[in-house]
Amino acid sequence: MQAIILETNANAKRIKFHIPYKAIEWRLQVKDMNSSFFHYNQKLWSVINTDENMVALKKIFNNNYTISKSTTTVSIPKKKLSNSSMEELAKFEQKIILKGYSQHTLRSYRTELINYLSYFETRDLSAITKQEIEAYLYMLVTKHHISETKQNQVVNAIKFYYEKVLGLPREYYDIQRPKRTQSLPNVLSTKEVSKLINSPQNLKHKAILYTIYSAGLRLGEVINIRIEDIHSDTGVIYIKGAKGKKDRKTVLSNKLLVLLRSYYKEYKPSYWLFEGQEGGQYSTASIQKVFRKAVKASNINPWATPHTLRHSFATHLLQNGTNLRYVQSLLGHSSSKTTEIYTHVMDINNKFIVSPLDLIE
Repeated sequence: MQAIILETNANAKRIKFHIPYKAIEWRLQVKDMNSSFFHYNQKLWSVINTDENMVALKKIFNNNYTISKSTTTVSIPKKKLSNSSMEELAKFEQKIILKGYSQHTLRSYRTELINYLSYFETRDLSAITKQEIEAYLYMLVTKHHISETKQNQVVNAIKFYYEKVLGLPREYYDIQRPKRTQSLPNVLSTKEVSKLINSPQNLKHKAILYTIYSAGLRLGEVINIRIEDIHSDTGVIYIKGAKGKKDRKTVLSNKLLVLLRSYYKEYKPSYWLFEGQEGGQYSTASIQKVFRKAVKASNINPWATPHTLRHSFATHLLQNGTNLRYVQSLLGHSSSKTTEIYTHVMDINNKFIVSPLDLIE
């Protein structure tokens, strides 16, 4: 029985390794290590890349391990597009803008279509068959090791081009998609959330993290909040033009309101609730930096992201007995099935679930 430690570069942030299923004692010791994390989709464990952690792992495995080269991704080659391909790309961008898709969608679709146009540079695009397109996808998966998410983005971009730009029938380009991974959202405990959102000394940074968690917001939503969207009289925050161009209302925490009043007095934002040093909208990149710094300072799960606070918001509401439909509305989900994923990460203990045996007299 051997563990497998993936070869780690000096600049790598994590040491990844595989533990055999039967090595229960090894797993228990790894779980006790600071910063240990299990990557469900890859079936790998990891810890922060330090000399001390590497020594600790080797001690746990008692020399019963091998060092294996990790799979490296071969980057997709970039080529200069011909004039005809550039014209097709321009038509593609125009159609996306006219249909009102987001800038994020435009950027991701554009990148994938550029790669596609480059690959089939010498071909008549309207004559490319479904089988050839799936062969192209197979090449990206096997040679360039693209993720399932990336594969779906490629499919979406190609389908948009053929259906919306060339006007070909939808069913003709019914391209094979990867089977969706049923992964569970990453969730923090209430104690971890408290440590995280209270770690910033900067009042604005603290207010941003409080807002994301207390209202269950996406990054793009928190930067779009205007001062006028905070309705202290009714206790709601108005979220305008969220994902899917949907408006909604979410809860305004009393604790957040107190913090925001102190923040407003000190920073005096003019239009957006959170603005940069020179005015204008606060950036998502700045929030991510604030979050990473808070994660490091609070010493919580290093794989947490700002979206983890939204997942935690939903899970904690359900644990406290909030009706699933209310949580669905607060999060802005179109379907209750999307919200139901949080019921799978709720703590299974006697605080929330009563065994039927305890109901028998």
